[in-house]
Amino acid sequence: MWQRFTFYDFRMICHYLGVLVSFNAAALAIPAITGVLLGEWEPASRYFMAAGVSLVIGAIMQMALYEPGDLNSQQALAVTAFSWIVLAIIGAIPLFFSGHFGSYLDALFEAVSGWTVTGASVISDLNHLSYADNMWRFSMHLFGGMGLVVIALSLGMLGRGSSGGLYSLEGHTERVVPNVVKTTRLIASISLIFIGVFGVLLTIMCLLSGMEPLRSALHGFWIAISGFMTAGFTPTDSNIYYYHSFVMELLIMVVMLMGGINFSLYVELWKGRFFSFWKDTELRTMALWLLILVAVFTLSLTSSELFDGATEMARRGLFMVFSAASTAGFATVTQNQMVTVFSSGAVLVLAAAMAVGLSCGSTAGGIKIGRISTIFKSIMATVKQAASPDSMKIVSVYHHLGRRVVDEGMVKAAMTIFALFIMTYALGTLAGIAHGYDAVSAIFDAISMASNGGLSSGIISADMPATLELVYIVEMLAGRIEFVALIALLIKIVVSVVPRPKEEA
Repeated sequence: MWQRFTFYDFRMICHYLGVLVSFNAAALAIPAITGVLLGEWEPASRYFMAAGVSLVIGAIMQMALYEPGDLNSQQALAVTAFSWIVLAIIGAIPLFFSGHFGSYLDALFEAVSGWTVTGASVISDLNHLSYADNMWRFSMHLFGGMGLVVIALSLGMLGRGSSGGLYSLEGHTERVVPNVVKTTRLIASISLIFIGVFGVLLTIMCLLSGMEPLRSALHGFWIAISGFMTAGFTPTDSNIYYYHSFVMELLIMVVMLMGGINFSLYVELWKGRFFSFWKDTELRTMALWLLILVAVFTLSLTSSELFDGATEMARRGLFMVFSAASTAGFATVTQNQMVTVFSSGAVLVLAAAMAVGLSCGSTAGGIKIGRISTIFKSIMATVKQAASPDSMKIVSVYHHLGRRVVDEGMVKAAMTIFALFIMTYALGTLAGIAHGYDAVSAIFDAISMASNGGLSSGIISADMPATLELVYIVEMLAGRIEFVALIALLIKIVVSVVPRPKEEA
């Protein structure tokens, strides 16, 4: 029997959600200040207005409870799920008034894509978007990639009693250090270090290409944010192809790969435990998976007229596979080329790469290689057990921060997430087909939205049907928080509002 939310529960949820909404005002101040510094007064006024709206709404919500206690697991569930929805609704307001979106729904799609680090865009005339608006798009990637709850916990905004529940509900599978608050601060520090280093390197490359200093710095750090957060927004319509630089592509591939590696392994390197890093089962499986994907995808391009030779095929193939597998969503080909030049096999390889993703405990989306590996080991153990004497017990082991045993709970959790992703991929595909799109395109874009991959075969555009746009918004949200929080919240709300039968009253 599902337990209902009480009036006190709703007040607690409202208060802590208000804390996050108030924090959103600080995030909105970044593009507002950017607009002021660069003389973009109209965009700056929009973001100051949105920041004020966040402050007012957040303050009102916090008044629901003057002396809040610690969140229990059910309340934390609601705060986590609602935070993504509410902040996207507010974040879409200044985007809508920019004049680059046909409707508020389009602006909401962009905001959800930004916060969930999907990177799919329906913006019009991106090349002429203001610096302030672009700063907001990449700010959403930064805060959404690190995780709203991770940031709030690291700043001590949500208390300590509920930290473990909140941390796990946002799709985080482990703690890199025993204390949750210290873990969140470490994740934020690692993210900022990588973004800083690659931001400088990419800025240098932009300068060498002849771009002016300010634009070089902004492009460099924006791409670094989008790459490490495996997000996908770019400041130009031409995506990464705009830069025409093989060295930049290599740097971006590296930063995407870094974002797709489990954060706990970086801590192992920091402590000098290099053996633990290279011995990690998921990391080795990831390397093998990427090698297979690159080989198959490159071979699928051999009949394409887009590429001049083997070097060009390897370059484009390697980048596109890394982008899809990390769910970063960058591209070195145009959307039209992906639809008209790539074979259906090449498109499906990229879809498979997005569907799986990279490591657990990283910024990448998708099912995650660790879960696939766990399920495979469980299947192998079952087969071995069936072929072994009854007295023999088969144990599956893997290496992650030491030698570990695959237990029943791990397999159950992996299978649950795997099944929910597959169901979401299928439902999104059916929605695309029902709206008249061909099956391959529908499969590709449905997987891209649910895995927060960001690549599109052509469906994602300002002209797509509003109903399909809503389906993709739900897919992005569900994939970002890995379903459990969203599904459980919906059930809790329904149970709470539906009147009880008289005999239960």
